Amino acid sequence: MTRTGTSSIVSEDTHEPLVSIIGTIVETVVALRRDGHRVIICSSGAIGMALHLTGEPRRPKHLPDVQALASIGQVSLMNMWTQQFAYFNMLVSQVLLTRHDIADRNQYLNAQNTFASLMSRGAIPVVNENDTISVQEIKFGDNDTLSAITAGMVQADYLFLMTDVDCLYDKNPRKHPDAIAIEVVEDISDLEVDVSSAGSSLGTGGMGTKLTAARLATAAGVTTVITRSSKPGNIASIVRYAESQKAAAKSLESSLEVPAQSTPGIATPDSSQAPDSANNTTIDIEIPPLHTRFLPDPHPIRDRYFWLLHGLAPHGTLFIDRGAYTALTNGAGLLPVGVVDVDGSFGQQECVRLSILPTRESPLSEAEEAGRALVNYSAIEIKRIKGLSSRKIAEVIGYADSEYVALRENIAFFRREGSRPGTPSGEREKDVTPKRYSLGRLSNYVAG
Repeated sequence: MTRTGTSSIVSEDTHEPLVSIIGTIVETVVALRRDGHRVIICSSGAIGMALHLTGEPRRPKHLPDVQALASIGQVSLMNMWTQQFAYFNMLVSQVLLTRHDIADRNQYLNAQNTFASLMSRGAIPVVNENDTISVQEIKFGDNDTLSAITAGMVQADYLFLMTDVDCLYDKNPRKHPDAIAIEVVEDISDLEVDVSSAGSSLGTGGMGTKLTAARLATAAGVTTVITRSSKPGNIASIVRYAESQKAAAKSLESSLEVPAQSTPGIATPDSSQAPDSANNTTIDIEIPPLHTRFLPDPHPIRDRYFWLLHGLAPHGTLFIDRGAYTALTNGAGLLPVGVVDVDGSFGQQECVRLSILPTRESPLSEAEEAGRALVNYSAIEIKRIKGLSSRKIAEVIGYADSEYVALRENIAFFRREGSRPGTPSGEREKDVTPKRYSLGRLSNYVAG
């Protein structure tokens, strides 16, 4: 899965398509296909294309004007991709999405099946947000988020987020020449970096949206990579590198031996060769271009739970106590007795946030958002039955469709407690050995 931003394929100054970069992207996709990979392109650029066609100097501010330009430019955008892939006799398909399209579970599954059918036919799906009809309530917000949701939906192996820098740095490299490159990140929540760099004048994203997308995609089990958009050919090298490391890892695991490492997290001089203890040989590993790789969660959220967390827009919040959360993590449903308070206006079978309070007496400001749920009762009804026994539901609101405010199968949490080790950032204690985190070039990490 490759996410290509507007500024990657359209000039910010002239709004003309960057033909050389587009051609390299196509050649890279062709190379990946020949290596046996299936590829989806998430492509912005419709509005940038329209600015070139209409001669307008800049992206408009009013929604109807933006939507009109999106409608004009989408035709040219797809024609461009179609023509470029036609040189290699490859089919291209267009997939336009809004959050509303996947909010319904059946439509989400339909989209999933459509992607599978397209790729089985050898087509290259080109995904974009349907800006022609989108309004704020149903927008993904940016194509970084859209690409991450799509990657999770199709259970992609890799998501490449193309940007105007080689990788992620601990601070803005434009302002700080001593900025340190971060190549491997295990736990995004422990990452401390400068994301003050905004997106281009044509696009809507920046480094902050890419970190959000990386957090979402890695939670779904997708290895996420940030790399330079002006060098799309780097993608094939990075994939070959990651795949060769996986092969080396399997060889090491089969031998039940772990190689010694002189300095944890830092490449040794001969790290371009990984030992194959089973065969007493070495496996040559191509050193890839500089990039940042976010490792997938070892316990990924997929299928229905991924849809609950990221396919739906929440309409309110349920505040629950710690006891209710413990019961939920042990497989129970959410009973009204565990609900402390309600915020927002929502109906039955709508999505809400689940926020955990340290105690029932704690102020709501101390709540920690933990997940999402589809509720069996409306906000007004839950306010009346919160804190009560399930036996009281019919007595209080006049009916009882369920003893649960939300069934366990309709509840998903962002992250399982203890699902992966944390990776401290900044100063580390001397006895802590970070397994999968590097400041600077790291060439001997084996992706899990």
